[in-house]
Amino acid sequence: MWTKLWISRPTYDTLTGRHRAPERFTNPFAEASMKTNLPVSIEFIYQLFALIVIVIVVHAVYVAAVRPAAQTFLAEQAERAASGQTTATEQSIPVMIKDYEQEACFILMFWALAIMAYKSVVIVRHRQLLNTDLIPLAEGVRVLPEDSLALSRRIQALPPHQRDSLLPRALLAALQRFSSTRNVQDVANAMLAYCSNEGERLDAELAMIRYIAWAIPSVGFIGTVRGIGQALGYAHKALEGDIMEVTRSLGVAFNSTLIALLISIVLMFLLHQLQLLQERYILDTEAYCEDKLTCRLHTH
Repeated sequence: MWTKLWISRPTYDTLTGRHRAPERFTNPFAEASMKTNLPVSIEFIYQLFALIVIVIVVHAVYVAAVRPAAQTFLAEQAERAASGQTTATEQSIPVMIKDYEQEACFILMFWALAIMAYKSVVIVRHRQLLNTDLIPLAEGVRVLPEDSLALSRRIQALPPHQRDSLLPRALLAALQRFSSTRNVQDVANAMLAYCSNEGERLDAELAMIRYIAWAIPSVGFIGTVRGIGQALGYAHKALEGDIMEVTRSLGVAFNSTLIALLISIVLMFLLHQLQLLQERYILDTEAYCEDKLTCRLHTH
């Protein structure tokens, strides 16, 4: 939401000899500084909605497909064991992922993927502005402090979803600093600091994804503890020669850790790719500002 600040300027009509009503125009520098944030961001609503949908979908898949398939496989194994048939040990994916810890890991994984997809789309959309000429000047044309207001008006004319990107905001901040200080080096330092702060903000917003990548192995270890505890509870049956329940409980322990670690590896790889995308965006924005604006600034 943008709050418009109006500046009145009296005008005189030379044809009628009368004063006209004051013209009013907006100050883009003042508008840029008056931007307010909504109490609840769109990204937060998206993350909450994505989590609810993922929980419903993953749980439905587990109830309808994963756990029935795992129970069928385990029942067949029990029948073969009861009939005295000796077969090679078989692995079943539904059995490996059937427990609640694995379900929680998949929910967290898909939630993290949804968050990373949202951030990637935003970065890719903002990068499109790097292919546009926001400072339309011919080669060799100098930018004086008096030109700052005119150049900023063109940037302010962008649609709101583009104006909120890093590049327009960095250019506006640089033009505002140049208009007020008339110092090129000060403008360059301010622009670099602005882009650096944006990079830190983007990195800080990855905290939730980092927490999820840390929480998934922890959930897997919870399954490990639970499985080992169940195995110890069936120790008396193992002494009697029945090791079926013990091995099943140990399977819960090791399967939960295995699935959690595999998911964590995939998430960390994708997280580093997202960080690389954000860092390249910041560096390309700095290069754009240096090439299109800073090197053309002159005080006289």
